[in-house]
Amino acid sequence: MDESKKRQWRSRLVLLLIVAMFFGSFGIAALLRFAGWEPEKHKNFGELLQPPLDFSAQRFPRADGTPYDWRPEENGWRLVFVSDRPCAAACAAQYDVLHRVWLSQGRHATRIYVLWFAELPAGAQPFEGLVPMRPAPALTAALRDIDAAAGHPAYIIDSGGYVVMRYPPGFDPSGLRKDLAKLVK
Repeated sequence: MDESKKRQWRSRLVLLLIVAMFFGSFGIAALLRFAGWEPEKHKNFGELLQPPLDFSAQRFPRADGTPYDWRPEENGWRLVFVSDRPCAAACAAQYDVLHRVWLSQGRHATRIYVLWFAELPAGAQPFEGLVPMRPAPALTAALRDIDAAAGHPAYIIDSGGYVVMRYPPGFDPSGLRKDLAKLVK
């Protein structure tokens, strides 16, 4: 084989190697994606609601009677607690959990509101992000198992009024804290 043929084959081989590297990495990424694998830091701890529940047109009253506006321009997040029963030990424990999760967000806590659609626990100390709300039958009907025997679930609502995540009764507060930290960044 003469020198020009060797160069031509070498050039073709380099081109084929580049194409194989490009499509090979694309193929591996596609295989991992469609197999359901996700990197650990991209997994949610709560249940992502598909499709999210839309409450953007609803106006819920605060405990003092004033309407609560969603204010999508704020880019804030809402932690939601809903119960239509008198507040007992499980309710008080959930209040403490949500307060601690709110505190754990540090400087980002100003973008998080805890909407409390229930009676406040006896002796509960209000905090800056707490928004006591009046009972909301539309919200209560839409959210499942709000008074489960295992405890109370928590929900995350975005600034536009969409319920996007659900944390089942007995959820791990550190998972909720981690999910919120990702959202408020």
